[in-house]
Amino acid sequence: MLTIAQKTAETRYDRLDALRGFAMVWMTAFHFCFDLSHFGYWPQDFLVDPLWTVQRTLIVSLFLGCAGLGQAVAWQRQVGWARFARRWSQITACALLVTVGSFLMFPRSFIYFGVLHGMAVMLVITRLTVGWGRWLWLAGLLALVSPWVAGWALQGPLSEWAPLFNGRGLNWLGWISRKPFTEDYVPLFPWLGVMWWGMAAGQWLVVRSDGWLSSPLPRVVAPLAGLGRYSLSYYMLHQPVLIGGLLLAGWLAGRA
Repeated sequence: MLTIAQKTAETRYDRLDALRGFAMVWMTAFHFCFDLSHFGYWPQDFLVDPLWTVQRTLIVSLFLGCAGLGQAVAWQRQVGWARFARRWSQITACALLVTVGSFLMFPRSFIYFGVLHGMAVMLVITRLTVGWGRWLWLAGLLALVSPWVAGWALQGPLSEWAPLFNGRGLNWLGWISRKPFTEDYVPLFPWLGVMWWGMAAGQWLVVRSDGWLSSPLPRVVAPLAGLGRYSLSYYMLHQPVLIGGLLLAGWLAGRA
């Protein structure tokens, strides 16, 4: 029999889950277009065209902002390190699977520090800094601008350090003067700033406007909440399904 406190701790915020679910749907549409381009059905420039680069930035920002909001909820509910470690281990394991899978498909540009890798590192940092309160806003701002400052320095007064920071050993920090050649790159900076801002906004909401998070969802968007509850599993499965579907479609078209 669960106590009232335990039931409260297990209660999910449907609006947060729905926001995460919306990010999943948007990401799926984005990746479907990417896959169409990769297989030559609809060639697009995902590296330069603002239509795609801006969308990617917004999608990643939404994911990491939701992760920050989730950490604020965990802080409010006093979720312990053991439960955090279980979820963190799942994310880390999935990040390693992404590296292996992307190496098999893109050996020259495999993912070694993508969104899950970055999230694994950022979650530990946000967990350790959850008590910063309002200072999270300033920390987030500094994190967001630091890559531009570092890029200027590495192209100017600190140019002799550029090879070190641009190399794979340190470019996961995001303080670079040249972007690495990889299929997904979500470095610590500036993206930690997005997660810090998400956590700061979440702390404000759970203290001053908890009703916004806990109020019922409109029925039309309720399915998004269900999707958001299984975001990690969905993230790991959606691309194999999309790629498999396109390969099957191409095979069937070739036999027709």
